[in-house]
Amino acid sequence: MKDTDIKKLLYTHLLCIFSIILSIFIPSFFLENFSILETHLTWLCICSVSVTAVNLVLYLVVKPNVSSKRSSLSYKVTRFLKCCIYFLTSCFFFHVIFVLYGAPLIELALETFSLAVILSTFTTIPCLCLLGPNFKAWLRIFSRNGVTSIWENSLQITTISSFVGIWLGAFPIPLDWGRPWQEWPISCTLGATFGYVAGLVISPLWIYWNRKKLTYKNN
Repeated sequence: MKDTDIKKLLYTHLLCIFSIILSIFIPSFFLENFSILETHLTWLCICSVSVTAVNLVLYLVVKPNVSSKRSSLSYKVTRFLKCCIYFLTSCFFFHVIFVLYGAPLIELALETFSLAVILSTFTTIPCLCLLGPNFKAWLRIFSRNGVTSIWENSLQITTISSFVGIWLGAFPIPLDWGRPWQEWPISCTLGATFGYVAGLVISPLWIYWNRKKLTYKNN
């Protein structure tokens, strides 16, 4: 494992974190009364678009997983459409999960779906960028000893940390503190965001710390 690969991973993650920071501060210059709490749904949309755009650009530039398949126009269009279907399916799947876990079915449905979109942005989008619409590869990565590169190792960590973050973010909601950020789904989205950022920071450091122990099938 080369240290240059780990540095490339670190710089990529720092740019992803920077995209989230930009989604917090830049819109306030153009939108009146913009804030994470007061205009939460607007921020969710901006954050989702920002993170998605940065992920797409970075993976196109870095190309951590070069496909050996043909690259004809029809193949690219089909692949893009499949990715869109996977993303939408992920959003609806997470939405159903949230409802099953107690989110309002009709009331605040838009807020619940927005939470599903931001979680899909933090988890599904990186999977699609790295692996494409290949569900078998997704299962391989999230199975034991299934990763074949530091990028897939990092994908494991950031995805799991996003789920842990949104789970922890749900704990303050039933408490009677009366804080504005306890409204559904603000604490969950903040938890998912903090979890995603934590994963982006932790994964390169963990890989660097364990670089001598890590072995991959393709190395």
